[in-house]
Amino acid sequence: MAQRNSRASFGRDENVLGFAPVSAPDKGATALDLVYQAADVFRSMEEHARETEARAQSLCTSALERLRLAEMRTEAAERAQREFVITTEHKLQDACRALQQAQSCIEAQKDKLTAAELRADVAEAEARQAKEALALVEEAIRKRLLCATPDADSRLTAVA
Repeated sequence: MAQRNSRASFGRDENVLGFAPVSAPDKGATALDLVYQAADVFRSMEEHARETEARAQSLCTSALERLRLAEMRTEAAERAQREFVITTEHKLQDACRALQQAQSCIEAQKDKLTAAELRADVAEAEARQAKEALALVEEAIRKRLLCATPDADSRLTAVA
């Protein structure tokens, strides 16, 4: 390979290979030179393919790692969401129990208030009856014991 005469040159576009014109007596050397040039082109293409493959593999590895991290974040977010829902459900259940207890207490207080009102009504009725009975007793005492005399009325007033 060191003996080959490189007559091929790469142009501006790396994918296009230009060759120098060849003279007739040097055809064997030219053919050998072309073989070497073709081998160089193939090596260059293989190297470029390896580099491309390495970059692609690196990109795939990087993408896979980012995907793993994204999956971990997603799982953590889902766990946090489940925990939040469970905590919220427990708090809601506690609030419902507290509300039910408050409603029970209110109902019990209403019942006690109704019972107290009924007792007050009964006591008022009994007080009216007692007043009426007392008034009847006073009237009976005036009429029967004191005989409704003017002197008796003045004595009764004096005693009262």
